Amino acid sequence: MSRWYNAVWRWHFYAGMLCVPLVLWLSITGTIYLWKPQIEALIDRPYAGIATGPLAPPSRIAEAAVSAVPGGRFAKYQLPAAPGDAVQVVVGDTRVYVNPSSLEVLKTVGEEDRLMRLIFRLHGELMIGDPGSWIVETIACWAIVMILTGLYLWWPRKGAGLAGVLWPRLHLGSRAFWRDIHAVTGIWVSMLALFLILTGLPWANAWGGYFKEVRAVTGLADGPQDWTTGTHEGHHGMATGPAQVNLAELDRVVPAAASAHLAGPVLIAPPKTADALWTAKSDAGNRPERADLGIDGGTGQILTRKDFAERHWVDRAVGYGIAAHEGQLFGLANQLLSMVATMGLSLLAISGAILWWRRRPVGLLGAPIPLSRPTMRAPLIALIAGLGGLFPLFGASLIAVLLLEWALFRRLPPVARWLGLRQRIAA
Repeated sequence: MSRWYNAVWRWHFYAGMLCVPLVLWLSITGTIYLWKPQIEALIDRPYAGIATGPLAPPSRIAEAAVSAVPGGRFAKYQLPAAPGDAVQVVVGDTRVYVNPSSLEVLKTVGEEDRLMRLIFRLHGELMIGDPGSWIVETIACWAIVMILTGLYLWWPRKGAGLAGVLWPRLHLGSRAFWRDIHAVTGIWVSMLALFLILTGLPWANAWGGYFKEVRAVTGLADGPQDWTTGTHEGHHGMATGPAQVNLAELDRVVPAAASAHLAGPVLIAPPKTADALWTAKSDAGNRPERADLGIDGGTGQILTRKDFAERHWVDRAVGYGIAAHEGQLFGLANQLLSMVATMGLSLLAISGAILWWRRRPVGLLGAPIPLSRPTMRAPLIALIAGLGGLFPLFGASLIAVLLLEWALFRRLPPVARWLGLRQRIAA
């Protein structure tokens, strides 16, 4: 049992050393992104209720936006939250704010330069595209290992009480304080943290693509999915649009989309081909409220509608998870609960780093010393193999670490000593 416990402890230590810096980064950026609706409403407040006269037709508004971006092509028309608000039109990769009465261009901003889009990219891809997404995904998978092994290590056994597990013991000195803060925080936030990590994986480049392929092979796909995986797929707010768009049809399409009372923001996009329909899509953060419309540009009739409830059950399950991950499924309570998880993860990372710093031997990494003839029990082997199969980047990085240890680290005495690989004690 001691060899089993020690093996788990070493995996927990290495997972923590790998995860701590990025866990802090993801927790901070994730906390900011939770408040996206409030932040974007604050940014757009100067452009609310600015119309001072009769409203221009949507086609004229779109033409004014297109004229403000040399060489740009119409891509999306966003229904304003209120009739007097500035209308936001996406032209190529630029968002243009237009006064709906005077047709004055009030603001232009690149879609990728919008604040919450920058936070999204900082959180999901470290601002370096697909390689960043792979790094984040790998660390997220190791964070799962860190949480699961931590639960095993700190769960009470042999009649131990719940003090130091469910609540910290504040009277035992600073060493026990940080140990208890680490353990108690882990117990309380572990399930929330696991939920956040798992619901974020459908966006990840490798796992998201892996999941998409599995769905295609098993027949669990039903049309295009409602979330993106990797930077090559872009995102819902940006598109180049077709070369030729009859903007006059917006005067029929926009009122039809507004009459459907979709959850905002509502993005109207032109037909992708000559015989296709205009689309009006709810891009609401609470994904179960989303719906897609197909509108005839010539008549303004709504010919098709697909609500969230009509999507494949896999899309619905992922949609619920993503909405909860972004803090939008059940309003303010969701945002606060998710923030408890992100702040708890930050406290776990900080307290773990403090524990390591205070306990580490001088000149050594401070990993738990491996016992002689360490045994890997069947459940641990099955768990690691299962995680490696379920999360390919975790499996690949695990194999790489084991190969490096066997081929290099153990053969270099200074490195082996620093990592604690040459200091073995009897079980």
